[in-house]
Amino acid sequence: MDVRLGRVTEPPSVIGRAAQVLRALSQRGAEGDTTTALARQVGLPRTTTHRLLEALFAEGLADRDPRSGRWHLGPELYVLGMAASQRYDLTNEARLSLRRLARETGESAFFSVRRGDETVVLLREDGDFPIRSYVLYEGARFPLGVVSAGLVVLAYLSDREIDEYLARTDLQSRWGVSHSEAAIRDRLAATRADGWSLNPGLIVEGSWGMAAAVFDAAVSPGWALTITGIESRFRPERQPVLGRLLLEEAHRLTRLVA
Repeated sequence: MDVRLGRVTEPPSVIGRAAQVLRALSQRGAEGDTTTALARQVGLPRTTTHRLLEALFAEGLADRDPRSGRWHLGPELYVLGMAASQRYDLTNEARLSLRRLARETGESAFFSVRRGDETVVLLREDGDFPIRSYVLYEGARFPLGVVSAGLVVLAYLSDREIDEYLARTDLQSRWGVSHSEAAIRDRLAATRADGWSLNPGLIVEGSWGMAAAVFDAAVSPGWALTITGIESRFRPERQPVLGRLLLEEAHRLTRLVA
């Protein structure tokens, strides 16, 4: 029973648990991770996690370094990803957008995709400003409504989808009072008014971000372009300039999908 949501939830299936493990591995990048650490991250017993990893290894979906014993995503995922890219891939064009944003702003630029109730960072390009923000990285996942990408995606869902999401999701317990439902709704309204979202250091103090949504053929927000940097680089007089650059690139990518 999920007491907070007031409904009975089914235990995750074997496929669901395997997917949890693969998502956890995707966040570790080239470093990989140990069985124990992965089990802790996904909230499963170590023995269960080990069995899942061994099954994924047998199918080429996970790989293990024989020297360190650390697990990594497997080569078969690359093959599957290449096949899926024919339908979903915007990364080549998005990388060009990120390079332009990084060059013109000097900040770090990111491309994220919506996956259910989360956004996942796919690409990063750094500008020439010497101080970086490392809140985001390739593979980072955040719930909708958290970080600027998740905020702009949530803002452009329908009112019904927003209401349903906020009814089933408690962001405040993990992310603090700045992510209460009322605070999020205020930011959603501001995002719709401006066209782009603003994260004024809500995750890490002094680390700011802005994002614009990229829409799919059904006019649903499927991706987001983000720029991040330190607070002094996002002063009010500069925000409209950054927002315009984001929207120009987001509109360009949207036209490619529509």
